[in-house]
Amino acid sequence: MMSLDPGAAFVLDLIRTSGRPGYESMSPEEAREAYMAARLASTEPPQEVALVEPLEAPGPRGPVAMRHYRPLGSGRQVLPLLVYFHGGGWVLGNLDSHDGLCRQLAHRAGCAVISVDYRLAPEHKFPAAVDDAFAATNWIFDNAARLNADAGRIALGGDSAGGNLAIVTALNDALARRSRIRALMLIYPATDFSFDTASQSEFAEGHLLTRANQEWFHSHYLRSDTDRADWRASPMRADDLSGLPYTILLTASHDPLRDEGEAFARRLVEAGVTVTLKRAQGQIHGFLPMEKFIPAAKAFTGELAELLAFALRPAQAEQIAEPTSSLAI
Repeated sequence: MMSLDPGAAFVLDLIRTSGRPGYESMSPEEAREAYMAARLASTEPPQEVALVEPLEAPGPRGPVAMRHYRPLGSGRQVLPLLVYFHGGGWVLGNLDSHDGLCRQLAHRAGCAVISVDYRLAPEHKFPAAVDDAFAATNWIFDNAARLNADAGRIALGGDSAGGNLAIVTALNDALARRSRIRALMLIYPATDFSFDTASQSEFAEGHLLTRANQEWFHSHYLRSDTDRADWRASPMRADDLSGLPYTILLTASHDPLRDEGEAFARRLVEAGVTVTLKRAQGQIHGFLPMEKFIPAAKAFTGELAELLAFALRPAQAEQIAEPTSSLAI
């Protein structure tokens, strides 16, 4: 096993020396405050973009708030678009917690980004977040023209719990036989509500996302253990993945979710889906936005943006060689 990246090791040391309790010992409100404080401390100043616009989509239980980003110099040009679902265990996070990452992706990939502020647990348990993700995505497709977005070049993405929501939303689209989504960009996604992997055992303690954290998230999000088998919670358990689009998937070597993410990538390939899988060696769960403390994160964000830009290239560039499945880690 490769040693921890110096920046990742610094983050873990900082958590240990600060004496900050784990989320499992906090109320959801306390955990949200701690999560946002950590984001503010670890994220670099926001990247300048041309537009930051609040939006709302009608949802099943009221409006779903969203935030629309467009890169510098884009004007009113029709752009490809990334719909982004933030991480945070379905309990934490919001539009502000992932503002910096969404700005970076818009800037580096040259695309518009719409970040979705789905309902959080435990106030809104499963499948509330899933329902909001479906509603927001449908609204974005329906309103692509007024957003100056190319409806034929829309990708879904997200990190951790947000990656889970991106997969489930794409699966729902495939089940409806719509095939509207050009690509998926998954950042250390949660794919199965079980702990039955080697990485879950190896990194159960001391690597930011602990087993106790995950059990706390699960208990707040799920209505009962029966939900664990529902494909809308555990997309790994979906019967058919063949309708999913080209997928970019990033895992982290020192992350309990590493093995389930990589197993999901293998299932995609077996189903005939083209996949680019990257493992960030020496990194921990949630590292990508922590550029202030983990400088190596910048290169991974840049690589994801390059892959996304290629996946969202114009239709007339389709003759360019397609990416081939790459599972080397």
